[in-house]
Amino acid sequence: MMKFIIKDYEAGQVTEKAGGVYKPDYDGCIKISTDASLSKMILPGVIVLGSPLLAGFLFGPDAVAGLLAGIIVSGVQVAISASNTGGAWDNCKKEVEKQRAAFKAKCKAETGKSIDDIKEEHDALPDGDATKTQLFNKWVKKALYYREKHIAAVVGDTVGDPLKDTSGPAINILIKLSAITSLVFGSYIKNYHAFNRDD
Repeated sequence: MMKFIIKDYEAGQVTEKAGGVYKPDYDGCIKISTDASLSKMILPGVIVLGSPLLAGFLFGPDAVAGLLAGIIVSGVQVAISASNTGGAWDNCKKEVEKQRAAFKAKCKAETGKSIDDIKEEHDALPDGDATKTQLFNKWVKKALYYREKHIAAVVGDTVGDPLKDTSGPAINILIKLSAITSLVFGSYIKNYHAFNRDD
């Protein structure tokens, strides 16, 4: 994806330098991500659909019942955990951004300058200057703290968004697919499993 975007960007620069208008190739990015997602879903799909069939045809309906119970119990826990964790990280980033914006507004209200202006003023002063120390202790130190906090929150949100938007809901689909597969093949599993016995 990154190689494609860089190549597309460079092609756009060449076109614009020649005086033309360049429209980015959005379809190429969509194709790359779609192809990758579909190919990466083959193995999970085989596991979800194949495990009840394998357990059923080898060991019978009792094994499928045990497998489904395990899938439901563990799957529900993982789905709820993923959704809640992702939501918490997302809300954490929003809270950090709110605190950071409030700090910047407070700085502007009290000094009449933005935090970036204060940082520049701080950096321009010589070491050991009392004003530099005062600026650092009151504004710059806290600005650096909020910056680091925001970076950590963005990393958390980057992990959290896929958890709450895709992974959590996908586990629910996994549970359903396993159960439906078992239901559809239930009579075949009962009658034709490897250790079939007359009950």
